[in-house]
Amino acid sequence: MTAPPIADGAVAVRDGRILHVGERSWVVDQLDGTPFTERRWRGALLPGLVNAHTHLQYTGMASVGRRQYDGFEDWASAFNDVYAEPHDWRAEAAVGAEQSVAAGVTSIADVVTDLEAVTALEGAGLGGIAYWEVMDWENAAWQEHGRDQVLAELEHVPTTPGAGLSPHAPYSLDVAPLLELPDIVRQRGLRLHLHLGEAAFEGERNAIEPIPGLDGVVGVGHGSDWHLANVPSFRAMRALGFGASATSFVDRLGVLGPDCHIAHGVYMTAADRALLRARGTAVALCPRSNAVIGLDPPPVADYLREGSPIAIGTDSLSSSPSLDPMADVTALHAIARAQGYSGRDLHERLLAAVTLGGAHAMGLAVGPDRVGHLAVGARADLAVFDVDARTVPDALAELVEDGAGRAAATVIRGVVRTADAAPSIPTPASSPAPAVTSKESR
Repeated sequence: MTAPPIADGAVAVRDGRILHVGERSWVVDQLDGTPFTERRWRGALLPGLVNAHTHLQYTGMASVGRRQYDGFEDWASAFNDVYAEPHDWRAEAAVGAEQSVAAGVTSIADVVTDLEAVTALEGAGLGGIAYWEVMDWENAAWQEHGRDQVLAELEHVPTTPGAGLSPHAPYSLDVAPLLELPDIVRQRGLRLHLHLGEAAFEGERNAIEPIPGLDGVVGVGHGSDWHLANVPSFRAMRALGFGASATSFVDRLGVLGPDCHIAHGVYMTAADRALLRARGTAVALCPRSNAVIGLDPPPVADYLREGSPIAIGTDSLSSSPSLDPMADVTALHAIARAQGYSGRDLHERLLAAVTLGGAHAMGLAVGPDRVGHLAVGARADLAVFDVDARTVPDALAELVEDGAGRAAATVIRGVVRTADAAPSIPTPASSPAPAVTSKESR
């Protein structure tokens, strides 16, 4: 992700952080006789995967995700029916966390709707951020008591591993909360995450003019700037005939920025994507979820050509077959090729998206607790994948095109959490500096 691959590589770990990275013989030399315990795996050693968008609490709603839908409204109807049934959100989120670790995931952007599920990341020892979801607030109710309610709820979101707010979507919140939620987050040094460009009606369209019954109203109609009309919400803006996209709408309200990342990004014009790049806002692509719901594929080839920062998310089991991000990597590979992306760097870029890209999206790619790449001083979050290829290019292709279900071990903060049978070899005695080796690394 940040350096060339290494054949017969090793990572030395001490106190939950990476101590050395390199060829195994070099790493052992650097330990300079210090006793260590060595674990060996055949395959590829990567940074731990980062799931940049999911809802762990919906793990018990897999019955919804196993069906196929005719669009967002059709899926939402099925989702709401099952959501209304009794659920143990805490337990279901814990199961989702367990499934994620088994898939090689070590950090998650978890959007939480019910407070019972808010401790899922902390309870599982995962990295990432728990984003408290805020939705269905109209202007008057928000100003009367909504802001105070959200501030009180935010107090229950653990700051370990991280906390943030998720304004659900531009169509589920009026202007007042969309204006104030970014301020709440930024005053506290937290992070923002929202669904954007997920539903077709969020896309840019031709405005309607004239508007029946509103002839002569200043600011209404094609060619006018919607914000001058003092519209109360995105839906009202559309009802008045403005054709601006949801992306331009939330950008005008100050939502986008380098402390924010979005999920889905399907219905995005070139201008929308340019806005994301200008604001430093990454997008978590969730192609399998889009397919289940019946949406178009995301414009992954355009994101790649234009240099947009991308990450990868599974979404939840209510709209996806599994919580394995490598399955989404494979889906994005197929979509990119079908959309005409012919670059030879596709394998590398998609692997970077599911590791360093997700870390970057959540602001976790830098700093003392950084993740997403194998570098000295970074947190020792690692994942081992069972691949048979004998060359680096073939290993990359195997991981990207058929990597789902291949996680052989997951290491979080230097602790092996899940693993297929692998020998632990004392050399010559146990100590706090184990070397983790594999056929390919970094």
